Amino acid sequence: MKFILKNIIAIICSIIIIGVALNINKISHFIVNHLYMTNNIVIPDANEYKKKDEYLYIQSSRDYIPLSYGDILNIYYSITNNGFKEFTFYCPSEYGNCVNDVSTISNDPEILTYINNFVHPFNGFSNIETTISESGEVNVKVNYLYTEEEINKINDKVNKIYKENITANMSDYDKIKTIHDYIINHTKYDVERNEKGTSKYSSNKANGALLEGYATCSGYTDAMAIFLDKMNIKNYKIATELMQTDITGHVWNAVYLDGKWLHLDLTWDDPVSSSGTDYLQHKYFLITDKELKDIDNSGDIIIKDHIYNGRIYREFKA
Repeated sequence: MKFILKNIIAIICSIIIIGVALNINKISHFIVNHLYMTNNIVIPDANEYKKKDEYLYIQSSRDYIPLSYGDILNIYYSITNNGFKEFTFYCPSEYGNCVNDVSTISNDPEILTYINNFVHPFNGFSNIETTISESGEVNVKVNYLYTEEEINKINDKVNKIYKENITANMSDYDKIKTIHDYIINHTKYDVERNEKGTSKYSSNKANGALLEGYATCSGYTDAMAIFLDKMNIKNYKIATELMQTDITGHVWNAVYLDGKWLHLDLTWDDPVSSSGTDYLQHKYFLITDKELKDIDNSGDIIIKDHIYNGRIYREFKA
């Protein structure tokens, strides 16, 4: 009887050991999460502009305990996507390179731009300030691009445009086309900001396009993104890969419609003419990745503005 009991105990112990071995990462994560959640991690409520969509490059964090470089990316995305003005998290001791990875991400403007492109424009930031203590405490302060006053004015205008131009029986395609045409017909490209870097208009933001009638690519794109989010159409902003050093950079909309990701570029559909004549095109309206490349490579001059980093905007490679 004792022999049988010893065998049973041995079998049970073996099962436990195997179970622990197979689930060591989950167990470790649970322990770390439990320990650090007691370390004063305060998770505020998200604001009304939080996007619930998940993307291939970046996802929402659930516990804010980083165990990898990807976890830190997701934490920074979640902080901005939730609209947190300030947030503190901690580097666990078993993630030895955590502080270095936080420093790398927080000091890389290209990475921060990528993160910014996946959030609602009203949760987009002008810059992020990160301080890291010797103990591994990471404090993130977000300086948002839009003020509360600007958001209120833009929302009033968006609601007015939407009410006057969109009807319940319209398809998503028709809604997007209507807003695309409205923005272009009421907006001119701000050549001065593009050439000199200065302008009397807020043309780099949605209020330039919607309230002042002047925009650069970021203004067009933010304005369209606000309407897309209002329509509950999955989208994000997509930008030129900064490695293309012979161009200044560009940004446009990526839209998920009828089961596929499409490009939407209002800037290039509102070309600047030497005569000052206003044009409205649909050349870059809801086109596939192949169509985008074919258009950009069809002329005498190859257009490089739409060359993007496929590792970031993976939906177009899926």
